[in-house]
Amino acid sequence: MDKSYEDRLAQLGLELPGVARPLAAYAPAVVSGKHVYTAGQLPLVSGSLLETGVVSESGAEGTVSPERAAELAERCALNALAAVKSQIEDLDRIQRIVKVTGFVASATDFYGQPAVVDGASTLLGRVFGDAGVHARSAVGVSVLPLNSPVEVELVVEFH
Repeated sequence: MDKSYEDRLAQLGLELPGVARPLAAYAPAVVSGKHVYTAGQLPLVSGSLLETGVVSESGAEGTVSPERAAELAERCALNALAAVKSQIEDLDRIQRIVKVTGFVASATDFYGQPAVVDGASTLLGRVFGDAGVHARSAVGVSVLPLNSPVEVELVVEFH
């Protein structure tokens, strides 16, 4: 590896935020064996959601475009990586991103959940290269906490 994973983030103009505070009685991430499991992470910056609403192509008030939702999924992935780092102290200990699960608050006629969750998957690939290739689920739901448009959780293997 030529550069550290955090160097790669910086090269992309990104930096890890502080770990988002839990909204209820859970931990942001836990370690079991050689894996870190994150709680679902929302697109929070400094404790506030960047957008609210359901994802739709309609452009109606109270909706979020699929393109914007993909950007928000990237933010969720950054927040998840911050939670991972809080458990293993150094992102360079990551051996592989094993699984990404993305939840998309979807209008009843929106079926593009995979493209939204690609925001997270693409970021992980750009940062981790082959180690960022992962299994994934992209799930449409009617509502998410705080009226968030997207939520992402990770399973990460480390050494």
